[in-house]
Amino acid sequence: MKEGFVLIDKPKGITSFAVIKILRSVTGIKKIGHCGTLDPNASGVLVCAIGRSATRKIDYLLKKDKTYLAELKLGEISDTYDEEGKIEKVRIVREPTLKKIKQVLKFFIGEQDQTPPIYSAKKICGKKAYELARQGLKFKLKPNKIKINKIKLVSYQFPILKIEIDCGSGTYIRSLAQDIGDKLETGAYLKNLRRTKVGAYHIRSALDLAKLNRENWEKYLFQIKNIF
Repeated sequence: MKEGFVLIDKPKGITSFAVIKILRSVTGIKKIGHCGTLDPNASGVLVCAIGRSATRKIDYLLKKDKTYLAELKLGEISDTYDEEGKIEKVRIVREPTLKKIKQVLKFFIGEQDQTPPIYSAKKICGKKAYELARQGLKFKLKPNKIKINKIKLVSYQFPILKIEIDCGSGTYIRSLAQDIGDKLETGAYLKNLRRTKVGAYHIRSALDLAKLNRENWEKYLFQIKNIF
């Protein structure tokens, strides 16, 4: 049985687990996992491990730095921190200048505590946070230690701010968008997100999921060696 990794460009609108289900159907292999969840509303690099020998190496890639292209909408907030939630307008005294945007982005570079979104898969007493949030229950999540290596301003024309983020594992870009909005005093939510890199694996090499079939999937496998 062929085993290894395949680099998928996950489309927007489906879950990361849906990608796994498609790969199981295409390959006929049940033991498949991915190296870092992307929200349904996000697209981009999803490194998938096919077969037992590959899935044993998932933790190695989970710890790798990741790069994202994020589009934030200022002047509004969302209870899920993205466009899928309940959106409310924020009263703004003045639109942030480009100088102010750069100052705020610089503030978030480095090691820091970050609170995950309540609409996330974080576990509380054995249940996923988003399940409790949908029930209307009130609770708080503990902050995680994260590291943001770099934030690059791609473009800004109020209310849309586009940035590129290079960060360590465990970083929630939705929470970063929310925190940037708070710091700017405008509010913000994550409108679009695309993951462009996981470790050394770039979106340029990722495959369109629709191109994989039972006859060709094996030729796209690659191996990761000497990681332990």
